[in-house]
Amino acid sequence: MDIVYAVFFMIVGLVFGSFFNVVGIRLPKGESIVTPPSHCEGCKRRLTAIDLVPVLSYLFLRGKCRSCGSKIGFFHPLMELLTGILYALSYLHFGFTLELVVAILFISLLVIITVSDIVYMLIPDKVLLPFALVLIIMRIFSPLDPWWDAIVGAAVGFGILFVIAFVSKGGMGGGDIKLFFVIGLVLGFKLTIVALFMSAVIGLVAGVVQLMWQKKGSKQPIPFGPWIAVGSVLTYFYGQEILEWYTNLLL
Repeated sequence: MDIVYAVFFMIVGLVFGSFFNVVGIRLPKGESIVTPPSHCEGCKRRLTAIDLVPVLSYLFLRGKCRSCGSKIGFFHPLMELLTGILYALSYLHFGFTLELVVAILFISLLVIITVSDIVYMLIPDKVLLPFALVLIIMRIFSPLDPWWDAIVGAAVGFGILFVIAFVSKGGMGGGDIKLFFVIGLVLGFKLTIVALFMSAVIGLVAGVVQLMWQKKGSKQPIPFGPWIAVGSVLTYFYGQEILEWYTNLLL
């Protein structure tokens, strides 16, 4: 039965992942997430139901618009698939509990900010603040142990990133700082430190790879938000195991 529910949550995640692509692309520009309807960026043709089936439409159309043949970026179905997988994983970890709601909200936030940060190098307050408010409420009904761990985690997450931004004189964006406030709220003190470490390591490796692939002399900035998202998701699901492994390594 768990597999059936996991598949259900994966399908829901695929659908929401498609919507989060729209939110992450439109909201930072101040556009409506409802109108105009989804359309091809090349020929402006309104997309039909067959064009909007998450992941499958991309595969069926071979990554191209049916009308003009414009290429559709692989990024969109990738985010849909990741959202579906993470929704299913959330159910398998937490079952039908209040923490499942926290997990779904947390993943949804991270998917949206990943899209917006990759496209615009921006993590908008319009996304962060509503999620922060709802997650604060959820932490009242689904508290960490001890309950104040969420408050300490939020303060530490915000504080560390703020100090880094101050010392580096803008080397860390304001969106990243506020994002780690929310991450701390969800993870608590210890796991927030783990998430910060994981994000830094993954971001460093990704940055080096990107620099190697960039054309010589290119100064294309590297968004940190997606790597914060990756590090935070890994920590949320496997942080205790990572912490125990690292502790045993030191002993």
